[in-house]
Formats: sequence, structure tokens, C-alpha cells
Amino acid sequence: MRILFVTSECYPLVKTGGLADVSAALPPALARAGADVRLLLPGYPAVLKGLSGLAPVGDPIPDLPGMAGAAPRMLLGLMPDGTPAYALDAPTLFGRPGNPYMGPDGRDWPDNAQRFAALAWAAAAFTAPAGLDPWWRPDVLHAHDWQAGLVPAYLRLRPDRFGSEQRPGTVLTIHNIAYQGQFPPWTMGDIHLPSSAYAMDGVEYYGGVGYLKAGCYYADRLTTVSPTYSQEIQTDEQGAGLEGLLSVRAGRLSGILNGVDYGVWDPARDPLLPAPYSAEDMGGKAVCKTALQEAFGLERAAARPLAAVVSRLTWHKGLDLVLEAAGAWVAGGGQLAVLGTGEPWMEQGFRQLAAWHPGSVGVRIGYDEGLSHRLQAGADLLLVPSRSEPCGLTQLYALKYGTLPLVRRTGGLADTVIDATPAAVNDGAATGFSFGAATVREISFCLRRALALYRRPDRWQAIARHAMTRDFGWEAPAREYLELYRAAQADAA
Repeated sequence: MRILFVTSECYPLVKTGGLADVSAALPPALARAGADVRLLLPGYPAVLKGLSGLAPVGDPIPDLPGMAGAAPRMLLGLMPDGTPAYALDAPTLFGRPGNPYMGPDGRDWPDNAQRFAALAWAAAAFTAPAGLDPWWRPDVLHAHDWQAGLVPAYLRLRPDRFGSEQRPGTVLTIHNIAYQGQFPPWTMGDIHLPSSAYAMDGVEYYGGVGYLKAGCYYADRLTTVSPTYSQEIQTDEQGAGLEGLLSVRAGRLSGILNGVDYGVWDPARDPLLPAPYSAEDMGGKAVCKTALQEAFGLERAAARPLAAVVSRLTWHKGLDLVLEAAGAWVAGGGQLAVLGTGEPWMEQGFRQLAAWHPGSVGVRIGYDEGLSHRLQAGADLLLVPSRSEPCGLTQLYALKYGTLPLVRRTGGLADTVIDATPAAVNDGAATGFSFGAATVREISFCLRRALALYRRPDRWQAIARHAMTRDFGWEAPAREYLELYRAAQADAA
């Protein structure tokens, strides 16, 4: 089976969030399961620099949205891990430094509608009668998030351009429904869709053009990144306006839990750590904790439980709850190390917290991949109190590193962390801590439970070792995706 994986980012070339990690890890897992998988990426400078052996394939694309009078080329190269990857070489659209979606002023690029319509159009061009790559035609197009949301729409609505026979199957994965790609109605004049598509049963969305809505409406199959989240996005509370459509399409919507690339995230062979360790020999974790305390200016004290935050610093991530609960955590003997960037008021709040509690709270504003690994290894507890969380990857990394996640029960957090209730601890099933309502009272009570358990090191160590043995690798999700691809093919036939 030939699969074109259409994504706007992929680690290590370009990353703003978990989509990049999924785009890096799932295609190799599918390949190991027997699929022929290729990526399609925008030709950002980092992508053109990071792909090896780049060479043009097929003919220039003459009718690309947003590229009047120009005919960009498709290039084919290899990812660092050897996965074949196409890059859409359109410098006027993608040849920009920094963030792939925003300019240096922090505002979205004003032509994002055209930029990602072009990516989707190029993906659809692989299926045209002549084919964009004369040597390779996909059986399934797997589109990711709003940036690729128009892929299914083009294949359904433009048979004159992309052919009406042997249409490939289409799958759209919603990584976070909060980001939808909504643009003004006059966008229709730029993106090569028929005017009839601007309707409720089409791409129209609250008076504009919705790219994610288009994908949800036209894709043969829909997925999201955890079973619980697939149910939550069908509700008023978390559907972000798409709950009605998703409820109607519930029979075509699946929740497939994201996995972890244990080639990158494994404390036994992680080159970014000061010392390796494993579930069988956790001695190196104490070394990692001491190094982390030094890096964040914290008191070197093995007896003090160290909680970590590795996250965007936003209300959505529930980190205002951490700000309010941190004083009691420190008063109970805990420490806190924070790595992230986000809303200015929250960044300032964590800086102030560190100033109030020197030796107990350390903060780094920004992002550092190596430091994120060292936080996972050196901390005792990882805080993920999200108000909603489609899947979450940091808690899965924490489990592998023997750092117990403390999470709010939502989305993938609910699917992956088993609360350390007395029964779960006695049965040896517990892997972390969880709480329900997004309130300071609830997270504070959960932190007190964690503090009490930390004072019983034999039990804490047993839970940590058990957490490290949980398998959230990509092999099982890859098998589920292959079944879904076959279903999408059948739907398209």
C-alpha cells in the first residue's frame, strides 16, 4: 500500500508541537509494517536544507493556488532516518525564516490560506491522471490538521483536475481541534474550489472558509489521537463548533492513540542525559536529578520531590493552576522546574514564582530539546494539568523515564495514566496521578497525594519501575492505521 503523508512539520526539520513528532515516527513504523510511505512537506528553508539527495520529480505545477504565473517544482529527497520525503519548492510561499505559521511580529502570515491550499493542491496532484510523480502514485492520502484539510476537498470537488476514476482513499487526522484554519469568505477566489462548495454542506464555516471543517466533511475517514478525545470532540464543551458534524460522522471517526519513538526517548540510551538508567537499574536517575537541580539553581536535595513542567505556558494547558498551587507544593517540601514559552502574563508569573522561592523554583523561558530530555529524566513528577489534551506526548515520555505524570483526566491523558489510588498501588497497576475538575483545589489535593507517596520511597520506586515498562510504541498504532487505510480505500472505490 502506497501512502502519502501530508504534513506541515516533521521533526527534526521543523517542529512547533506534537504533530512534528508524530510525522517523524509514524511513517517509519508504517514502513516496518510493510507500507510504502512518503512524506509531503512545505519547502521551508529548514526542510530544503535537511533533506538529503534532493532532486526534482515530474513536471512543474502550473496552477498552484497563490502562485499565479509561477510553476514550482516538487523535489524528492530523504529524511535523516531514510524516509522518502517530497518538498514543495515554492519560495514565495515557504521561503521564510522562523516559525512556519507566523512572522517575526508573532502574527499569522497573511497568506496562510494560500500557502496551505498550495500544499493540499500539490498533494492532490499526485493522483491526477498524468500524476505528479510519474513513478509513484499513492493509494491513500493521509492529511494532518487544518494545514492539509483541503486535500479531501480537492479530490472530491475537482475531478476535472484530479480525475474521477480510481480516486485514492483519504484520511484526516485532527491533532488539536482548537486550531482550525478559518479564513474570510473571499478566500474562495484564491483556492481553486467551485463556488458551490461554499455551503454548510461543504467548506463554509461560520461565515468563512474552514480548512479543518472541509477535511472533516470530505475525508473518507477521520481520526484523532486518542480514544477519549474522539468522544470529547463530539460534545459542545470540546467540539469547538465542529461537534455537530463530527457526531454525524461518528461512524467514520476513530481514536488512535499516538505512540512514542523509543529510538529517541529511552533513558537507557539517551545521549542527552548525564547518566543512563533503566527499569532494572535506576541508579542513573539520581545523577540526572542532581544535575537538573544544579541547572535550575535548585537546592541539591534528593529528599525533596522535584516536579517539572515542559509545556507551552498557556491557560489551555492548565498552568495557571500550577502557578496557584506551587506555593503549597514548595511549603510541603517540593521543588519545581519549568521549561516553556507562551502567554506573556504566565511567563511573568513563573518568573515571579522563581523570585519568591529561590532554591525551590527554577524557570527557563524558551524551548530546548536537550533540556526537555534532562527534565524528563531528572524530575520525580511531571505536571500536565491540561484543560483539554488530544493525546499528549510528554506524559508518555515521562512514563518511559520513570517520572510519574500528574495529569488532569481528559483526552489522551485519561487513556494513558493510571491514578495511584490505594487499590491501583496495591495491585501494581498505578503509573501516576490524576484529578478531575480543573480547579486549584483538585490539583492541590493531587499534589498532596503525590507528596505523601514520595515519602514512601519503596512504593514510589515500584510505581516508577512499572511505569517504565509500559509500551506506548508505534507498532500497535501503525497496525490500526493500516486497517483504517484499507477502509478508506474501500470507501473511495
